[in-house]
Amino acid sequence: MIDGLPVSRGAFERTVRLVSTARLRPPVLEDVVSADLLSDLYEIEGATSGRLNGQWRGTHGIEQTEFVYDVPHAHFINASFAYAKPAKPNRFNDGNRGAWYAALSVHTCIEEVKFHIVEELRNIGRFHTRVEYAEMHASFAGSYLDLTAANDHECLNPSAEIGYPVGNAIAEAARSRGINLIKYPSVRHEGGVCFAALSPHVVQSVAPGDVWEMVWMGDPEPAVAKTTSAAA
Repeated sequence: MIDGLPVSRGAFERTVRLVSTARLRPPVLEDVVSADLLSDLYEIEGATSGRLNGQWRGTHGIEQTEFVYDVPHAHFINASFAYAKPAKPNRFNDGNRGAWYAALSVHTCIEEVKFHIVEELRNIGRFHTRVEYAEMHASFAGSYLDLTAANDHECLNPSAEIGYPVGNAIAEAARSRGINLIKYPSVRHEGGVCFAALSPHVVQSVAPGDVWEMVWMGDPEPAVAKTTSAAA
């Protein structure tokens, strides 16, 4: 038990995460410069890349040895941990260390992503934008902190000011016990089940899936449609 919450063991063969399709595109200069120059450009990129710097030297929140290498889509896994936002922690990770958030259903992912985009659009007072996200599937196995029967736990409070500090404390307690996966009910999609992988090595067998588009045309509720397969 951690903070009165049970630790279980299990395997989840197919979970889904949404990532911006911009991350799937090859470097824009890849087809217009020589191999030697491209190598120089990668070196320059590395000087300012949070992911590459993390892989080379570690970050303030995650050791270099924690990142994964030589596995499919390792850069997606590592980026989710390297690119934490110091001024904007999430439910189970602080501003120094990221996490891999996923769900059992893509519709849960859409509701979670949509919620945060709507918040940003509301802040600027304009509900006009188009975004495109690709599914990234992954599997998890092993011990996990199980919050699925704890809907009223304070860490699941819809308010970030209330829920996030408690969730971060629980995640830190879990990691200190060697538990690097949290299963919890979605706060933004009733009936949805979410996961927070707290360490890169927990994220296994990553593969791309379909692409989804969300379009806002003046209303807080966007039009959502599946467009194509990211693997095509």
